[in-house]
Amino acid sequence: MPHHADPPLERRLSASGHLAKLEESRSTPGSWTLYVDGTPQSHVELERPEWLGFEYVRRIGHAVDLVRAEGEPITALHLGGGALTLPRYVIATRPGSRQQVIELESELVELVREVLPLPRGAQLRVRHGDARAVLQKLPAGLDGAVDLAVVDIFSGARTPAHVTSAEFYGLLQPRLAPGGIVAVNVADGAGLGFARAQAATLGHVFAHVAIAADASMLKGRRFGNVVMYASDAELPFAELPRRLASDPAPAKLVDGEELRRFVAGAPVVTDATAVPSPPPARSVFLAK
Repeated sequence: MPHHADPPLERRLSASGHLAKLEESRSTPGSWTLYVDGTPQSHVELERPEWLGFEYVRRIGHAVDLVRAEGEPITALHLGGGALTLPRYVIATRPGSRQQVIELESELVELVREVLPLPRGAQLRVRHGDARAVLQKLPAGLDGAVDLAVVDIFSGARTPAHVTSAEFYGLLQPRLAPGGIVAVNVADGAGLGFARAQAATLGHVFAHVAIAADASMLKGRRFGNVVMYASDAELPFAELPRRLASDPAPAKLVDGEELRRFVAGAPVVTDATAVPSPPPARSVFLAK
């Protein structure tokens, strides 16, 4: 039965020219995937916002769980909105949290909010514009207030260069509350040159860094995601290795001496040397 009154499920994005499209699973009603330029970017379970489908998003979700005592409201800053999967997770697991989302593509947010509305009463503010530019203009009330900052910024399938540098991460640092965590989604392929440099850069800006990825990804054998966590305080991750190991797609936490070996002398990225993340092979998404 066609629902003629339903909102359209795709939108052309004016900043990038990419096509954003929401697709509902045929087998699981209420299970939605957002594609941008053909790349799967977000997954939303409307009735189960506490269930995170994408491996890397789940790994960031662990940081949401561990950054403060269970259920305690937090202040979260999301750079890159997507389908607002993680803001929904925060709303579901930490009621009363205050959240800010920075998203370049205003049409994307409109599409997502029309088709997949947020729960009523959610304390969430969306700011439109370039993540780095908006970050510099955020209200002073967020200085020293952010418990969790998520950096998940993609133009299509690539992270733009200007949000990968030490100068960029340096703008986030003063916003963090004591014990606050930055979680970064890093996409890279064989050899992991981009990911190693991102870990080096976070380690240059923050006192403590750890990363999470699956074993084949850490060996640099394929294209995928590495989640990086950084803080000026010790990361509260005693429980995290067990959580990562028991995920549907198991991952490993790498820190300390093992992380130094992973970085292997990679250079700190500056505005002068920053490059976008490498493009994935198209075949990466065809098997899905």
